[in-house]
Amino acid sequence: MTPTAPSVSRTVFDTNVVLSSLVFTNGVMAHLRRSWQSGAVIPLASTPTIAELIRVLAYPKFKLGKADQNELLSDYLPWCEVVTIPSPPPVAPQCRDPFDLPFLELAIAGRADALVTGDADLLALAGQVTFAIVTPADYLASLT
Repeated sequence: MTPTAPSVSRTVFDTNVVLSSLVFTNGVMAHLRRSWQSGAVIPLASTPTIAELIRVLAYPKFKLGKADQNELLSDYLPWCEVVTIPSPPPVAPQCRDPFDLPFLELAIAGRADALVTGDADLLALAGQVTFAIVTPADYLASLT
């Protein structure tokens, strides 16, 4: 009998989760970074979600120079599977915040197992989609 290969979670991380995972070296968020670097998780990304991450990394409040921004991106993007969002995009549940729609569309188009977020607007949609919408702590607990 051949052992079953462990399941790898196809996961959409919202921008704040990715940013926190890249910046914090300890705690829950650092564990998320290690989950994709170890291959236990395949982060999904799309042109709109990558553009959002690049935009946020350039915020003056983070005081990140271009080299620092690129270093953080190189700690995430190589592990991502880039998903092309079809035109027209997949039907997603009604969301209170239109800026959350690209993450929902990515999760649907990419056949995600989970969308990991701390955003209350996205968390409120749990149960309305075929994938889990969970907090970072709940997501990590599900991986063990």
